[in-house]
Amino acid sequence: MKNVNHPTLARRLAAMFYDTILVIGLLLLLWIAFYFTMVAISGHEDIAHDPLTALYWPLSLCCMAAFFIGFWTHGGQTLGMRSWRIRLVAEDGGRVTLTAALVRYLMAIVSALPLGAGYWWSLLDDERRTWHDRVSHTCLVVLEKS
Repeated sequence: MKNVNHPTLARRLAAMFYDTILVIGLLLLLWIAFYFTMVAISGHEDIAHDPLTALYWPLSLCCMAAFFIGFWTHGGQTLGMRSWRIRLVAEDGGRVTLTAALVRYLMAIVSALPLGAGYWWSLLDDERRTWHDRVSHTCLVVLEKS
């Protein structure tokens, strides 16, 4: 999208920091629910060696996906993005579809893996877009102060 203000990497990272705090709290609640469910199923409090404990990690990834995809497809902003006046939109300026949000979430993980190279890419991109912005056909825009 041309002729719009795209957020700097610093602004993007600041919003991500806010969201990280929220996601950690969400994952803590998930762990508590998971732990008590496992204790109820196994009948003992030490669940560390129970094979079903390995299910926590896929559940946590699904929980994080639901958090981000839910916010992105319903209003285009996570709470961190709202604080920093950033909105996710489709390349044409419209709403983000469920498919685009899912692709963006998965590709954001890929962007972070090689020492954040997909995020650093925004410093070289004319529209400050990351790898996951490009692949999902989305972009971040800075909203005007209200």
